[in-house]
Amino acid sequence: MSTFYAALAGLAASFLTCASPAIAQNEQAPPPPPYEGVYQPQGVDEIGMWREDDENERELANSPILIRDEDLNVYLKSVLCSAVGEDRCQAARIYVLREPSFNATMSPNGTMRIYSGMLLRMRNEAELAYILGHEFGHFEQRHSVNSFKRRRTATDIAEWAGVLASFANRHQQRHNFNEVRFQVYGNFHRYRRNNERESDLLGIGYMNQSALRPQAAAEVWENVMGEAIASAQMRGLRKPKFDAIAFTATHPPDEERAAYLSALADPEGDYRDDGEERYRVALAKWLPVFLEDQIKLNDFGGSEYVLDALAVNGWTADLLFARGELYRLRGNPRDHVNAADFYREAISLDPTRAEAFRGLGLSLMKTGSRSEAQDILRRYIELKPDAPDAAMIGMMVPKRAPKEALEPAPMQDAISAPVQDPKADLAPESTQTQTEELPQ
Repeated sequence: MSTFYAALAGLAASFLTCASPAIAQNEQAPPPPPYEGVYQPQGVDEIGMWREDDENERELANSPILIRDEDLNVYLKSVLCSAVGEDRCQAARIYVLREPSFNATMSPNGTMRIYSGMLLRMRNEAELAYILGHEFGHFEQRHSVNSFKRRRTATDIAEWAGVLASFANRHQQRHNFNEVRFQVYGNFHRYRRNNERESDLLGIGYMNQSALRPQAAAEVWENVMGEAIASAQMRGLRKPKFDAIAFTATHPPDEERAAYLSALADPEGDYRDDGEERYRVALAKWLPVFLEDQIKLNDFGGSEYVLDALAVNGWTADLLFARGELYRLRGNPRDHVNAADFYREAISLDPTRAEAFRGLGLSLMKTGSRSEAQDILRRYIELKPDAPDAAMIGMMVPKRAPKEALEPAPMQDAISAPVQDPKADLAPESTQTQTEELPQ
């Protein structure tokens, strides 16, 4: 048994030796390593992971949340190629998912998943290129398969340490074995954080070699922190701590990432193009859809921060409509007043936007302006008669009376019509007859 203890201790010691990537914050990131060509999986573990990912990719192609837009996919692939190079990027296959969270992933077999929530939060092509380059760095460094192997070793060590702790006859021995378990778990999560740092290093290295502005990489995390603060404040929560992480955190602190990415960016690259206009045009078709999904998250502070960030160069009809929806759906009395103003501004920029008339009419209903609201809702139905809720909205709007029923009778007919004394019916019959028989 003592030999087994020694072997376990040696295995744990070797596992706990986790090298961190050297990130010097006083110089720019080194260029990425030379491209080694098409890669094929090696070993049983990696081959198995690739086969599993191939099956997942088949299911992904038929996913109900998959956005099937060839133009958008071509654009995203071009941004990836501009970041990592035309030779490297051919290994990636991009899938855009309608999921309103800030995320993107890349599987060992080259499947890259891009979430719509991430696309909504990017302000330009340079920010997007950093995210895609970061995910490609995970792929190029085989982080998934290496993490799988390390996780398997960690769970083996931890489970054996737990078994041995149950057989230990001394308190100190049980304490030592339990300490090993926690150290192994902590080291594994630190290893995953170091993988993120290594991918950041590669991502900013790609950006330094590209034609895009590398300083945008740090701005991504500055915006993430800003959104988290806005969300917490609106919910009445404490300001998040961006310089500290949990024991099981899989990513470095956001503040740390913003700091070292800013330091590693090529200073001369700050004058490069960030592709803001190209990105705006490419996302224009999907922006209303992504904004609608964001509003439905019921995160008022975070959503308003996102809208303010998108409107840095001016409010558009899409952004004003989304802001009106954000306020109207929160539903406070003052919110309906503000929402009505936002809808009116959206209509002034785009008079054909039917949904803005709908939102304005519903907001006016809540503020007591019933007549005006009904007129506005009629306009909504006129603009979009086949809307899914047209019948429901129609129940809120009384039908107009026919035109001829509202017109008064002609004056000539009114004069020639006999006028009956209302008291005539009350007179006795004998009196009426008597009056008719009076002599001339």
